[in-house]
Amino acid sequence: QVQLKESGGGSVQEGGSLTLSCTASETIFASNPMDFYRQAPGKQRELVARIRSGRYPDYADSVRGRFTISRDNAKNTIYLQMNALKPEDTAVYYCRARDSGIDYWGQGTQVTVWGQGTQVTVSS
Repeated sequence: QVQLKESGGGSVQEGGSLTLSCTASETIFASNPMDFYRQAPGKQRELVARIRSGRYPDYADSVRGRFTISRDNAKNTIYLQMNALKPEDTAVYYCRARDSGIDYWGQGTQVTVWGQGTQVTVSS
């Protein structure tokens, strides 16, 4: 049974960058897709990026141009480079791999993006 382990989540300010990694316990055929999904509180899980050999990566419209997915088959690992992060990117990010017709999921890693903040001044 394939096990997936994500890493690289954390907290970052708006405009910052993070890189997620997902390593599979076994070799996933390069032709099989590996994906990153995310789920924000109160929302459905959505596909963020997908990679498979011989095809251009697929990206959600909301992240295209900011996120880049890559794959190192020798390390059974995929990466998600996330730049220009926005507060709406805050979610739990999951890795998914398909092997022999079965979908495997990682445990998820939290990504939190803080806004710039608003100055509040109280005067008497």
